[in-house]
Amino acid sequence: MSLCPDIKLLRGFCNLNFGQSVTEATELFGPAEEAETLDDDLLGASSYVMHYWDHGFSLFFDNHKNKTFNSVEVDNPETTLFNHKIFTLNEKELIALMKSNGYSLTDTENHEWGEKRISFDDANLDCYYQNGKLSSVNFGVSDLDNNLYFSPN
Repeated sequence: MSLCPDIKLLRGFCNLNFGQSVTEATELFGPAEEAETLDDDLLGASSYVMHYWDHGFSLFFDNHKNKTFNSVEVDNPETTLFNHKIFTLNEKELIALMKSNGYSLTDTENHEWGEKRISFDDANLDCYYQNGKLSSVNFGVSDLDNNLYFSPN
């Protein structure tokens, strides 16, 4: 499968919209290379995760909402956001791209293991830099959107 991953903030990933099912994801991307359930007892969260290691992304489905698609983790260097290959952008360039599209930087954090996180809360986007280079991106729909489900176009 030839795939050019595309981030659609607050909507979805490639042609998979937030709120869609595991079945629809499998129809679009094929079977996952690995799947697992992750539970966070502290937050009361449970996700079914489909890993597409060869394509550089993992899809997360909320087990408390009928396994609906709610977030993505991406490390594929070909990934686009607003028609830009984001893994080629340094931190300042990514912040400028987000700002030019109406999203403000809301938080940064330097982790003890060497990664730096920059967050754009209004886009539900976290970007992780290691040694000045973008290493992964996480984005999804807000937990505050309890009744928010997106339908395919």
